[in-house]
Amino acid sequence: MRKNVRILLKTMLILGLLLGLYSIFQPLQWAGQLTLYNRLFPGRERLPFGESPRTAYNFSLNNLDAMFASHKISGAGPKDADTLRVLVIGDSSSWGTLLRPEETLAGLLDGEEVVLNSGKKRLEIYNLAYPTLSLSKDLLLLNRGLAHQPDLVLWPLTMESFPLDKQFSTVLVSENLPEMVSVAARSGLSGWVPQTEAETDDFFSKTLFGQRRDLADLIRLQLYGFLWGATGVDQDYPADAPRPGYDYEPDNTFHGVEGIYPDSEMSWDVLFAAHWLLDGIPLLLINEPMLISSGENSDIRYNFYYPRAAYDAWRDSLHQVCETNQWDLLDLWNLLPAEEFSNSAIHMTPGGAERVKPVVLKAIEERFYLDL
Repeated sequence: MRKNVRILLKTMLILGLLLGLYSIFQPLQWAGQLTLYNRLFPGRERLPFGESPRTAYNFSLNNLDAMFASHKISGAGPKDADTLRVLVIGDSSSWGTLLRPEETLAGLLDGEEVVLNSGKKRLEIYNLAYPTLSLSKDLLLLNRGLAHQPDLVLWPLTMESFPLDKQFSTVLVSENLPEMVSVAARSGLSGWVPQTEAETDDFFSKTLFGQRRDLADLIRLQLYGFLWGATGVDQDYPADAPRPGYDYEPDNTFHGVEGIYPDSEMSWDVLFAAHWLLDGIPLLLINEPMLISSGENSDIRYNFYYPRAAYDAWRDSLHQVCETNQWDLLDLWNLLPAEEFSNSAIHMTPGGAERVKPVVLKAIEERFYLDL
């Protein structure tokens, strides 16, 4: 009996010691870098995101290390002399809601050839878009992507990503706020970034018990990697996905403001921050295509997102900011007919993405002097 008690006490002591060491060393902060992707099975074509893991072999998590370790960009070797390494950032339209990886703009461009001043180059495309509408989220992911030495960045964006109140509503930013604060401070955005309060974290949140969900997510991501590698499926494709609406209420408000939304409430400074981070790496801003309705009250609203007055004023400002700062802008807002949108006013069908592809290729060839 005494022997059993001693064994139990020793076991409890060792367990307590291990739990204490876990709380001290916080292995979760580097555990995301441990991965089987790009080794035992291929890296993902896009960052993990999903709400139906059993059918999509994918799910959402907020560990940036794990997200990038699972992406094929982490398996990219040195650049070849005949390739042009390109990052695509942006929202769910670029990530590819209801599109298979090869049907997205990034997937369609990957492997294509462009003729530049330095000769013919093959595009090596990495899709780093993520399905939330927030410029600060795009900046956070761009900063990570720059470690892989891109030659060009494509940034499809839309008005809904600009309001100040959208910059921290995305969980990916709020759950990685220390890194966002660091990126913002280095790029001149520290004035509007909330300061972190690391010292207010309670002890429980630093223990194994407090972090068990995050650790479970890291393990799940690896397990779903086997299924992703075998099937190439990373998204649920429901047969009855709803179509976007074409009829609207006679409402001319955007984020609660009637008429023109004030520029002072828009995050134009994030565009400046992105150019600062890029430090000379070419950036093509793309005002992404959107559905233009001809239904009821379409004289007031273009679509679910935008009243005409607010969108037209924002678009004018976008052109003015880009022209003043000599930034490259490709405006595709009205490129596609309404039938080329799937379940929202910004999500393209495969046919819609196919129509965008040659326009972007032409812009790359005509606008950039890339002597690589």
